[in-house]
Amino acid sequence: MKTKKIKIYTHDQIKDKFIGKRGTTAREKYEFDLSLDLLGETIRATRLQRNLTQEQLGKLVGVQKAQISKLEKKANNVTIETILKVFMALKATVSFSVELG
Repeated sequence: MKTKKIKIYTHDQIKDKFIGKRGTTAREKYEFDLSLDLLGETIRATRLQRNLTQEQLGKLVGVQKAQISKLEKKANNVTIETILKVFMALKATVSFSVELG
């Protein structure tokens, strides 16, 4: 009986095939949306780790609970200033990395 070899793909190869190669509009949008999702999830996880409600964090930042909820779901349409305020309120260290291609 012959055994068939299983071909293994990297995560990037799968994204290249199904979303598009790096530099394409579809891939750039996917990567951008993913980074926003991760940012929102990081804010949520840190808030929970600090035992804060969305309302409490909102008061620390100076925004409504609804804004914190939206930020945690997807950090779009938000300024860097607001994100920095949120992380400062969470007593988190923030560092940015800019890569020019």
